[in-house]
Amino acid sequence: MPGTSSTGRPLRILITKVGLDGHDRGAKVVARCLRDAGMEVIYTGLHRRPEQVVLAAIQEDVDVIGISVLSGAHLTLVRRILEQLRQAGAEDIIVVVGGVIPDEDVPALLNMGVARVFSQETSVDVLPHELHKLARDRTLI
Repeated sequence: MPGTSSTGRPLRILITKVGLDGHDRGAKVVARCLRDAGMEVIYTGLHRRPEQVVLAAIQEDVDVIGISVLSGAHLTLVRRILEQLRQAGAEDIIVVVGGVIPDEDVPALLNMGVARVFSQETSVDVLPHELHKLARDRTLI
């Protein structure tokens, strides 16, 4: 199954909406797609603080955090999440970002430590493969 590793363990993904961004349709579509691909998906819902995201990721023992941002606050919010992951000793959790991300902000996100930035034009059909590849490249699975 595409969502599982060679050992049969499903990839665990936390999908989150941080800050004041109130549009969650895209995040729910992504969560459903990943679930249907055999991954274990935890959806945090709207208006999460970075601290809540990191705590949930650690408690749920996820492999990947997927941050959906449409509000324009991606640089600040993602930086805070990455800092808190480092402080918690959980920097092995892969962080990906998707949504409305200006092209000029992609290098800054990658330099912060984001593993991949998905544009709003990215087809959800490629996400399971891309996330599985990121996890395999990090030897998480």
